[in-house]
Amino acid sequence: MSVIDHGRRQIRVETVHIATLVPVRSVLVCLGLVVVIIGAGLFATTIGAYEIGFDAVIRAIVDPASDPDVRQVVTEWRLPRVLFAVLCGAALALCGGIFQSLTRNPLGSPDIIGFGVGAQFGVTLTMLVLGLNTYLFKAAGALVGGLLTALLVAVLANRHTMSSFRLIIVGIGVSAGLGSLTSWILISVSVEQAMMAATWGAGSLASLGFDQLLPAATAFVVFTLLARPLRRSLPVLEMGDDAAMALGVRPGRTRLTAMVVGVALVALVTAAAGPISFIALAAPQIAQRLTRSNTPMGLAPVMLTGAALVVVSDAVAQLLAVPVGVVTLSVGGIYLTCLLAAQFVRRT
Repeated sequence: MSVIDHGRRQIRVETVHIATLVPVRSVLVCLGLVVVIIGAGLFATTIGAYEIGFDAVIRAIVDPASDPDVRQVVTEWRLPRVLFAVLCGAALALCGGIFQSLTRNPLGSPDIIGFGVGAQFGVTLTMLVLGLNTYLFKAAGALVGGLLTALLVAVLANRHTMSSFRLIIVGIGVSAGLGSLTSWILISVSVEQAMMAATWGAGSLASLGFDQLLPAATAFVVFTLLARPLRRSLPVLEMGDDAAMALGVRPGRTRLTAMVVGVALVALVTAAAGPISFIALAAPQIAQRLTRSNTPMGLAPVMLTGAALVVVSDAVAQLLAVPVGVVTLSVGGIYLTCLLAAQFVRRT
């Protein structure tokens, strides 16, 4: 038996052994996260100037003959916001899992390596320079901005081999440069335009309805289906290009697919709600620890963790009357500090 065949058989045996243990814990974690999402979502639908109790909210959702005023407030105004929070959280978490697995580093999220800032810069140009404010145009601007930023970071970080450390450092520099360009654009336009862009730039789920939710949900389903093969190929790629090629994985194609899908997920959220920071950074690591997994690419736990984080953060944001991006930025800053401290202690 060759070394490669022996390695393949060993990997299969380990996979079967893990598969008999991990799903039970993963299922329990997913069920717990679903309970958190439903509970926080129902609580969020009761918050507002027009106070509604839990029983009235449930009746408005399940009973078409309930009070029409309450039903309109719940199903047309507040429920789309909760569903958007679930979608945005799941998309950002999946994107974070892709990039963290791709870079083999817990800091390898679009918040850190600049892809999120690139998408934000693309939307800012689309809104303020081109004057196009519809969701589809903003999504296109976010996608182009994110992809061009990813290409720039990849070119600058590539010296024969692309290390995750170099990618992160270059991404931080590119992110700072794009942030400066965004600020320059904001001070160059009228006060009304600057205020509109600043409100969007804080990351908010307010005023989002089914008109934006339906195309966003359709795109999310497509990108999730494209990401499913990455669940198996990216963990193999973490072992190195030679081992991945020996096991039938094409490193170049896998990296390109991961880049495009990850940036598209960032663009999807950024165009709708603005930059919701640190969910892509924190959710995969939290899910990995909850499930005791060896990779941040467990799709269901990762996406449900991100959805729970955004739904809970949005409920807190409504109580404090601030954008959801402010809450995630505050909590994520603490998380990033702890993560950097842990990385420093581990290296020393």
